[in-house]
Amino acid sequence: MKLAEALKERADLLSRIGQLKSRAVSYALTQEGLLSPDDPKALLGELDDCVRRLESLISAINLTNCTLKVGERTMTECLAQRDALRLQLEAYRAVQNEVGSVNFRARGSEIKFEPALNVKELTERTDKLAQELRLLDNQIQSANWSCELRQE
Repeated sequence: MKLAEALKERADLLSRIGQLKSRAVSYALTQEGLLSPDDPKALLGELDDCVRRLESLISAINLTNCTLKVGERTMTECLAQRDALRLQLEAYRAVQNEVGSVNFRARGSEIKFEPALNVKELTERTDKLAQELRLLDNQIQSANWSCELRQE
């Protein structure tokens, strides 16, 4: 199984676990004399099976990420950098949006706002971060689809 396939299965399992939990909670109590459309015991049994599979997948994914090399670094290091870049880019875009929404006064007595940052430099930095994130994400995705999942 490729690492990318394991990541997809992990996402599917997380979704399935959420659905099973919701259904089990919904049918945990039933009106006296009525049968529940679903058996909460069976739902919890299926949930337990999904959690066991998820635990196994997470362990294998983490093991793979710690040993897989993407260039000179491990996948774990690349994922940490990607998360950091996403946070940084989000902050820069928020500042860029604020600078781009500068309202100028309509009358002489109104307060005038001016950008406190060089808009061109801010835009260039934001674009550079976005490109860096895209390139890193492409490397990560490529590695995910070319690497076999380690299962020990």
